[in-house]
Amino acid sequence: MAKEKKLVEAITSMEVDFAQWYTDVVKKAELIEYSSIRGCMILRPLGYAIWENIQRQLDADFKATGVENVYMPMFIPESLLQKEKDHVEGFAPEVAWVTHGGGEKLQERLCVRPTSETLFCDFYSNIIHSYRDLPKLYNQWCSVVRWEKTTRPFLRSMEFLWQEGHTAHATAEEAEERTIQMLNVYADFCERVLAIPMIKGRKSEKEKFAGAHATYTIEALMHDGKALQSGTSHNFGDGFARAFGIQYTDQNNKLQYVHQTSWGVSTRIIGAIIMVHGDDSGLVLPPRIAPTQVMVIPINQKKEGVLDKAYEIKDRLGEFKVKVDDSDKSPGWKFSEQEMRGIPLRIEIGPKDMEANQAVIVRRDTREKLVVSLDEIEKKVGEVLETMQREMLERAKAHRDAHTYTATTMAEFEEIAANKPGFIKAMWCQDEACENEIKEKTACTSRCMPFEQEQIAETCVCCGKPATALTYWGKAY
Repeated sequence: MAKEKKLVEAITSMEVDFAQWYTDVVKKAELIEYSSIRGCMILRPLGYAIWENIQRQLDADFKATGVENVYMPMFIPESLLQKEKDHVEGFAPEVAWVTHGGGEKLQERLCVRPTSETLFCDFYSNIIHSYRDLPKLYNQWCSVVRWEKTTRPFLRSMEFLWQEGHTAHATAEEAEERTIQMLNVYADFCERVLAIPMIKGRKSEKEKFAGAHATYTIEALMHDGKALQSGTSHNFGDGFARAFGIQYTDQNNKLQYVHQTSWGVSTRIIGAIIMVHGDDSGLVLPPRIAPTQVMVIPINQKKEGVLDKAYEIKDRLGEFKVKVDDSDKSPGWKFSEQEMRGIPLRIEIGPKDMEANQAVIVRRDTREKLVVSLDEIEKKVGEVLETMQREMLERAKAHRDAHTYTATTMAEFEEIAANKPGFIKAMWCQDEACENEIKEKTACTSRCMPFEQEQIAETCVCCGKPATALTYWGKAY
């Protein structure tokens, strides 16, 4: 029992120190290991398996909309990066440069890709000539490098994995439609698979992507009341096309500039899974994203027939992702490991269970125990996993809604920001001066102007002038 207790004690309570709890979980659940390079993480098998599941399911969602995968170089010549002024200025502080190759100084510096807009634009300028070449619906799965000053596993690291979609269209309307379509793909995936509810909306001019005409975002609320930008979709208009000369001949034989989009989700979303669903015992993974959905744990496994029965159950549950823990650790230790790693269900089977033709199913999220007949274990496991997936989303929604507040005056805003972690809904005039003042006074940033607008007041919460948009605000990662 001492060992079992020690495993749980290794995690700081989230109510005591949420940041330390998060660090403890990513380490103790063996999601990552720190590398010898500051700000870079090693994804261990469990962490990478979660990313593989995200990649597999999102990739299918993308392809269902006509997207194809490509791969671009990881190096960008400095001259290419300089072609779009706003874009390069936005990324300049985070760029890593290659100055030497093989011991010799390069004639031109190479940027290690922080994002690939310039590469795709250069590519499109060479392959798009006619309206018949459009649209181009491309995506790549890759890593990017951003020289961050402060890093935290998954949430902000110098190198991280992501996907970046880059599309080119004949008209502004098509580009806007694709921008919103991909944001909806992200939001649906997060709710359906990750059990994380999202607020969808438009970023402010200050917060939009460098060089974009408009940026749209999905915003999630973590357990500690901070917001996490979980995915973005950008409408570039024809700005990049003009900078890179991406033109096509339309059906009237006239030259036109293409309209482009870009959209991305990264390993940061794993941080959201941890912070939305985790508890003081470790990870809690939604069944649809869990690399292992069921862990069968034999009790008194040295007794005749117990291990055989455990593997028989595993074989019968072939439609699910199932493992048997046949290690020589104590059952209590195995339970703690299963909980730490967030495995949705465990099945306990021992001699007494075998005599009664039953097994015990335990849910990771609620720890509810269910004694089930072995004759119907396949059906029961399927039902419990579906119930767990649904209820995890419901709880996350309830938490978000309970921690979403409304402010109609600056005094109310400041009081909420100081004492009630969560989203703050308030009307705004969309003036950047007010946005800056709110951040200075409360440390809250504008998260988005939601698609579903409400009129909770007539005037801006900050300046008192006529308001133009309901906006979600919050302290964020």
